[in-house]
Amino acid sequence: MPIIQVGNVLVSPDILTEKFCCDLDACKGICCVEGDAGAPVKMEEIAEIEEVVDVVWNDLTASAQSIIDKQGVVYTDREGDLVTSIVHGKDCVFTCYENGYCLCSLERSYRAGKTKFVKPISCALYPIRVKEFSNNLVGLNYNRWDICKDAVKKGKELDLPIYKFLKDPLIRRFGEEWYAELEAVAAQLLAGEE
Repeated sequence: MPIIQVGNVLVSPDILTEKFCCDLDACKGICCVEGDAGAPVKMEEIAEIEEVVDVVWNDLTASAQSIIDKQGVVYTDREGDLVTSIVHGKDCVFTCYENGYCLCSLERSYRAGKTKFVKPISCALYPIRVKEFSNNLVGLNYNRWDICKDAVKKGKELDLPIYKFLKDPLIRRFGEEWYAELEAVAAQLLAGEE
């Protein structure tokens, strides 16, 4: 199946065909800890994150607080991208731990009604990775990561394609009209495969 274009967004076809559903009971939120850089952050998200730091401050580890005090909530990684600051070369500074689970303090505060900012859109869209091109095109790719094998298994059990699992963050990033067009394109393409 070739790359699909919806508006100015190039969508990798496996986002329509591959199954995925996070299984926090199995992975314990390891994606917030593993990796070699923090989560990608859009320039306009930095101020929103900085506004909620005081709200989540007591949920953060002393090491995370120290990193934020020294370098702020984001830094530029070796590829030149803005990413959330990390602790000990891996943990996102906004991770917090509860009953053996690694959780996002930003999202937890949002769900508790304490803030209006959920978390960086790159986190919400995972396992989709967004690439912005200079010609106003945006690319969406499925990032396969072995730590998400339980999410793939659960997605297959539920028969839940990635684009449906990520409906809300996709709408948050691209809008309802765009998502409706994506659904229509997906239905048409997938019907043609049967």
